[in-house]
Amino acid sequence: MNLRNEVYKTLGFTYRNFIITKRNFFTLFETLFWPVIGLLSVGLMGAYLNLEENYLAFILIGAVTLSVLQVSQLDVAYVLLFDIWSKSLRYTFVTPISIFNMLFGAWLFGALRGFIAFLILLICSEFLFDLNLLIQPFGVLLFLFGIFLSAMIIGTLTCSLLLIFGYRAEVAAWTLTAIFMLLCGIYYPITLLPSGVREIAYMIPLTHFLEFYRSFYNFPASSDNPALMGFLLSFVLLFFLFLILIWALDRARRKGTITQFSE
Repeated sequence: MNLRNEVYKTLGFTYRNFIITKRNFFTLFETLFWPVIGLLSVGLMGAYLNLEENYLAFILIGAVTLSVLQVSQLDVAYVLLFDIWSKSLRYTFVTPISIFNMLFGAWLFGALRGFIAFLILLICSEFLFDLNLLIQPFGVLLFLFGIFLSAMIIGTLTCSLLLIFGYRAEVAAWTLTAIFMLLCGIYYPITLLPSGVREIAYMIPLTHFLEFYRSFYNFPASSDNPALMGFLLSFVLLFFLFLILIWALDRARRKGTITQFSE
């Protein structure tokens, strides 16, 4: 019975994000418009440079990953931001829900939006650039799940920063993805990064998921099983980020930050 209640609470936040998205025309741009624009700009650049098919796939995979990740992680960040913007955060927390109901509920809807964005980009890649990004369907599903885990990582980090630093951390919802993608090699191999930065990049799960997807097009990976490495790093990072989030929420309650968000 308790498990069923937790599922209902979690799905309640999935539904809430759906309702807010449905009523906000501009959030549809995040799923439909900007991902296609990003793919077109990169794909046309590749066509102009007359890239071979595997190199075109390399950069288009980066564009697809950036779009799907951004769409997915925003929903996790929005679960706090919507309440902060409407100054109703304390009213949410007086209800019998946990921060994890909020996170996972929003994450499920973010994953759905990310999957829709991926399907749109998949079709656009096929018809506009004659490139099949579904070369290994099961591998692509593993890659997508890896992106969704990375979205949870970025979204959880954003929520923690919001609880710690308040309104000043809002910008993290849009900048963290760009920082992650810069380190993970969105349009270039990690080997081009300077020593030290390269080691940091290999500690980020998304680096290994990108290598896993690109290995379908004969690009070398840094490990024998990049997907496994990506999942292991994801779960380790999420474990520590969840601990940080619990601490940040407890700190926000003690310092009155949640009340300040509601005034």
